[in-house]
Amino acid sequence: MAGLSSLPSRVVVLMGGPSAEREVSLSTGKGCAEALRGEGFDVIEVDPGETHAGAELCARLAAINPDVVFNALHGRWGEDGCVQGLLEWMRLPYTHSGVLASSLAMDKARAKDTFRAHGLPVVDSIIARKQDVCSAHVMATPYVVKPNNEGSSVGVYLVNEAANGPPQLGPEMPDEVMVETFAPGRELTTSVLGDKPGDPGALTVTDILTDGWYDYDAKYKPGGSRHVVPAELPQEIWDACMDMALRAHTALGCRGVSRTDFRWDESRGLEGLIILETNTQPGMTPTSLTPEQAQAVGMSFGQLCRWLVEDASCNR
Repeated sequence: MAGLSSLPSRVVVLMGGPSAEREVSLSTGKGCAEALRGEGFDVIEVDPGETHAGAELCARLAAINPDVVFNALHGRWGEDGCVQGLLEWMRLPYTHSGVLASSLAMDKARAKDTFRAHGLPVVDSIIARKQDVCSAHVMATPYVVKPNNEGSSVGVYLVNEAANGPPQLGPEMPDEVMVETFAPGRELTTSVLGDKPGDPGALTVTDILTDGWYDYDAKYKPGGSRHVVPAELPQEIWDACMDMALRAHTALGCRGVSRTDFRWDESRGLEGLIILETNTQPGMTPTSLTPEQAQAVGMSFGQLCRWLVEDASCNR
């Protein structure tokens, strides 16, 4: 990356951790560590484990003294501002978004408020108590119930018009959940790399095709979904995705990489395009969307990982 006085050489890849997305994080971390070694970095893999071992992690990082921490954690603690705060306190450069953007994007309700304030389209939603959602429909069907602060389609319930009653939410769901109007249409996504002059910016648009709901298995199991990249779209929809993804990235205060997911109802034209959410720690597994989009614009997986490391070192 231009302007660096000294390039980072020793990189810690944080992976695993205590969240519901631990297995995805381990896959992401292994792949990123291997790619960074291929780029010539001295890489050390660190798994904080399945408990919130903040003190132990601090001691381990202090002993290693890395130039950059590559954050490959997913879910709570890893992408909600917690580990970012720890790394800030230790004054260690790290990849992806900082404390505020991470916590804001992870809180779906507050992220939607931010998008609305910046003129970005989102669906109507409420925060409701789990027991109320299980007792009666809290909004007209069809609607979606999801945790307000999880990712990777963990604990997502689609309640359609044919439902005989309210959803019976499982034990994985928290006491308060988000309930939002179901947005029909095609699933589209756009990754953004940085927002400074000379950064790649919005990469491309992917059309995600599945045989059903784009759930956890569809995201991470081989063959769970099919990706058309670049997506075959009307130019105004393509341009809107690229523009909205960059605006969402900026509105939340993201740095490094983010990925914004959309739904597009073709029957409504441009008015049918809405933002679902922005992910500040997009997956980097073999089936993940962001590495595929980078590849589509001529950036290899190794180059993508290198860009993130060098971008992090510029932020100190």
